[in-house]
Amino acid sequence: MSHDISDDDEPLPDADDDCEEPPPDKFVVAGIILRGDEILCCQRTEFQNLPFQWEFPGGKIEPGEDEPTALRRELQEELGIQAEVGDKVAQVVHPYGPGNLVEINFYLVEKFTGEPQNLVFRDMRWIHREDLEALDFLEADLMVVGEIAGGRML
Repeated sequence: MSHDISDDDEPLPDADDDCEEPPPDKFVVAGIILRGDEILCCQRTEFQNLPFQWEFPGGKIEPGEDEPTALRRELQEELGIQAEVGDKVAQVVHPYGPGNLVEINFYLVEKFTGEPQNLVFRDMRWIHREDLEALDFLEADLMVVGEIAGGRML
């Protein structure tokens, strides 16, 4: 059954009026760590949410932290490196189910002190840009992975 709009009907709301995206529930930072032509990719453990998927290292922003400070802390905790956080290269807001909207801010890390050690992951690998899409990345990272692999980012 179709419904025609007549003069008596209320106008339909503008698409922008009620479609405002809710604010994210979680704020995360991730480092795109470069070493020459390679990017450091990390695999989640079986004990984490979304086990065995690949991601760029990083984590949640703690209260009182700005994004670069949070990323430096996370990279120290996860990889044992002292990172020099560069420019923000991407921001993604991704829903991981109801009530779990995550904002991820991706930063370039071209300089760091220390050799990355696997302190919390199942695996970590230095991957060439063109090979990134072969890994099973988290959904929220896929846009960034595609941009990097396609040579449109970095």
